[in-house]
Amino acid sequence: MKKVLLFLSLIAVLFVVAACGADSDSDAAANETEGQSGEEAESSEGATEDEEQPAEVVVEHELDTTTVPVNPEKVVVFDYGTLETLDELGVEVAGVPQGNLPPHLEKFEGEEYTSVGSLKEPDFEALAVLDPDLIIISGRQSEVYEDLAELAPTIYMGVDTDNYLESFQANVETLAEIFAKEEATEKLDEVLAVVDEVKATNESSEGKGLIVLTNDGSVSAYGAGSRFGLIHDELGVAQADDNIEVATHGQNVSFEYIAETNPDYLFVVDRNTIVGGEESAEKTLDNDLVQGTNAAQNDKIIYLDPNFWYVSGGGLVSVKEMATEVKEAIQ
Repeated sequence: MKKVLLFLSLIAVLFVVAACGADSDSDAAANETEGQSGEEAESSEGATEDEEQPAEVVVEHELDTTTVPVNPEKVVVFDYGTLETLDELGVEVAGVPQGNLPPHLEKFEGEEYTSVGSLKEPDFEALAVLDPDLIIISGRQSEVYEDLAELAPTIYMGVDTDNYLESFQANVETLAEIFAKEEATEKLDEVLAVVDEVKATNESSEGKGLIVLTNDGSVSAYGAGSRFGLIHDELGVAQADDNIEVATHGQNVSFEYIAETNPDYLFVVDRNTIVGGEESAEKTLDNDLVQGTNAAQNDKIIYLDPNFWYVSGGGLVSVKEMATEVKEAIQ
């Protein structure tokens, strides 16, 4: 009897061991299947991301249609408005024209950036050595566009003064697409909000403005649609003269013209501050004819920062600063 019980016990133990082994094999198989599924899922997600992120972007601009690589490594920027936008978005650049950099872009004077000539005269030898993946230009370099395009994909990103804000917004969105910067939308909205605020204030004002640029004693007037037309076209300041000629260098005017136009706001850009010269804007306008205007009498001769209005402009930093300057001036 004892032998029978011992035999039955051994059989029971064998059944238990076999069952545990089967469970272990099942668990291992299940884990292996889950691991394979996880790897396949990750691989699928990676493939989806690659499909969503194109390798190139086709950019239509004023001078051409250009295919640009996404996230180019070595970028050369000749337009300071674009440079400040890229800086705001955290995009590193390789080369810039280092002469006459405005104060808010002085970091680019550093040795880690290649000097690629001046705004009007690119250094083609330095560019060839740098071998950039993308070159960004604006109006001052448009005449040598074809030469630059032979070195690397080159796009024009100057602001269209006839449609300043629309052009500015399109440029920021293009840069966001090239460099995959989703945060550009939020930064752009911040700038446009300031512009809208200034425009709303000016639309309820009866004051009229005149924009002039001074250059060593001479004076040129600018109106709507000009390089400084943002003040009228987008910020809502009414023009003191609706018939100002739209020209690259403005319309030459006299002090008598300023007196006859009699603006409530006289916006002044002093070119000599940037390029040097013997006579400042304050000295140029210090005469009885100008001092007799409503603008002078009410302390509304406004000296705009030429670093934003003349040198850069069209970027996330400068457009916001330009709008803020006008806002503070008319209050």
